[in-house]
Amino acid sequence: MAYSEEFFILTNQLIEAGRFIDSKGWVPATSGNFSARLSDGSIAITVSGTHKGCLKIDDIMLIDADAKSLDGKKPSAETMLHTALYKRFPQIQSILHPHPINATLISRIFKTEIVLENYELLKALSNINTHESRVVIPIFANDQNISRLAEHVDRYMVKKGVGYAYLIAGHGLYTWGNSVNETLRHLEALDFLFECELRLHGVKGQ
Repeated sequence: MAYSEEFFILTNQLIEAGRFIDSKGWVPATSGNFSARLSDGSIAITVSGTHKGCLKIDDIMLIDADAKSLDGKKPSAETMLHTALYKRFPQIQSILHPHPINATLISRIFKTEIVLENYELLKALSNINTHESRVVIPIFANDQNISRLAEHVDRYMVKKGVGYAYLIAGHGLYTWGNSVNETLRHLEALDFLFECELRLHGVKGQ
């Protein structure tokens, strides 16, 4: 199919994000998946089974809002976790899902949520302008039934609001923003804050 110029712009942003995230060791093997929403509502997302540090243009595909492939490529099994967020919150324009060790450890130590407060770096998260802030990151039990997991996450978001991220226990982190770059900033800030919490609890994350 013929891709738009916007698709290629977002694809290159996802490729660059993948290289940075891989350089941090946050996407071992072929783990993780990344996406960005186009202005027409379609979604550019990484193809299933690709190494996120070695992404090429062919490793990004196009899906519709219901996670249906528009170009014949195979999306990640976790695609519905992306589309559920995009459907619920029109301000979300990009989602990054890596598997950082700090996030994975946090998800095992804290059972239902991790609270981040009184950190200067909270100001790296959008719409926060003081360290005197409190951010709650929910933790959901892992589930191989992605549709059921997506519904569980969606129910929480309806009740609590969009927030900045969520964790899946023993799995990884989902974070989002109004652009790929903003989402990447959220990811980097959250990883630092998670490591702070791990050290406070006597666990060395990295």
